[in-house]
Amino acid sequence: MSSIAAAFAHGLFALAQRPLPVPVAEEARRSLINVIGTSIGASRHPGVDAILAAAAELGVARIAPVPGRSEKVDLHFSALATGFAGHLDDFDDTHLATVIHPAASVLAVLTALAPDTRPTGAAALSAFTLGCEAQLRVGVSISPEHYDRGWHITGTCGVIGCAVTAALLLGLDEAGLAQAVAIAASMFVGQREAFGTMTKPYHPGKAAANGIAAARLAQQGQRAADDIFEAAGGYSHSLSTKVDFELMNGAFGERWELLFNTYKPYPCGIVAHPAIDAGLALAPQIDDVQSIESITLRCHPLVPELMGNPQPKDGLQARFSAIHGVAAALCDGQVGLAQYEDARVVQDDVTAVRALTKLAPDASVNRDEVFIAATLKDGSVIEHHVEHARGSLARPLTDEELMHKVRLLVDSQLGDGVAARLAAAVAALDTAANLDALFALCAPSEELNHA
Repeated sequence: MSSIAAAFAHGLFALAQRPLPVPVAEEARRSLINVIGTSIGASRHPGVDAILAAAAELGVARIAPVPGRSEKVDLHFSALATGFAGHLDDFDDTHLATVIHPAASVLAVLTALAPDTRPTGAAALSAFTLGCEAQLRVGVSISPEHYDRGWHITGTCGVIGCAVTAALLLGLDEAGLAQAVAIAASMFVGQREAFGTMTKPYHPGKAAANGIAAARLAQQGQRAADDIFEAAGGYSHSLSTKVDFELMNGAFGERWELLFNTYKPYPCGIVAHPAIDAGLALAPQIDDVQSIESITLRCHPLVPELMGNPQPKDGLQARFSAIHGVAAALCDGQVGLAQYEDARVVQDDVTAVRALTKLAPDASVNRDEVFIAATLKDGSVIEHHVEHARGSLARPLTDEELMHKVRLLVDSQLGDGVAARLAAAVAALDTAANLDALFALCAPSEELNHA
């Protein structure tokens, strides 16, 4: 086994043998309730319908659930649908240093495997946590060049974390875990060109399905290349020319990348969040958007690179338009799922404000920072500086703010009060005998099924 994969598995397996540190467990619960919310909130999207329709056409076994849906499917399609829904609205968690969204794919592994593996709540939370941690460690070891080259890091690194979660749920030993990780290193997926389409959320779903497959193959005796990570033509050096394996394998149990995870207040790419904050700050000062002559956003260069679409045509494209986020904030005074509905994106008022807005990239501006200046037709200028965006590490969402978000996502789909019961179940995972009660809460009630 390669020294890199073996050391990686050794560090993760050792962590799995002992309780999670309290701050790490608390952050894992925040990540878990957040992604349960995003997966249920998007569970009725046509993309989820398509995945489940494909499963039905194939006549797959009805074993595993999909949060927010009454249907059950096999492990593969449960992973695909859950990972897809969890990431669809770009409302899931984000690790800022890598721009990885770790939880959607790992939740999808839990959803698919838990009915068969029957983990206790504590074991499930540990597997979830270490799956997130694993992909984040791989991510920091190849960042930022990997992402800059056009890879969608949530898929390419996500499959490694999913293999870790699956291997732990399946009860593989340390050597088996190492093999699962090494096999998964040949099963990555995702390019940034898919952003703004249904293929982007497919990446974490496929990462989950592939991670499960990698762990099952390792369990059955399949073996990977010994040097799959460190070889010149292997995983890491193929995906980035700047690799730091110390960030992948160093300080296990001391440095937790999961503690640098963040949660979004707005359902779009995170680099647009400072701009949305700025738009919301200006909105009360502008009585009529028709009075605007022009808007300039001085921002980090990643904003136009990742979210520079000036006139998106639908909600998925709008999630990669910082200009749309600003226009929605100024027109509606709020930015939520409604502002990214297809019909809202193409309406005349937001289209007009988008046309007046330009991005001014400036390398001296931080990723979570923005300067906005709105020039009005009377010649006056209104300015605002967002030093740190809401939801950033400097201004993290409070538990109350996070639960408000989850309530809006979950209760609209499953009924009033369900989000609170889900939060209570997540809080009590350490004492849960299994995940049955948690997944039961994720399913529509009979009343909703017949509504």
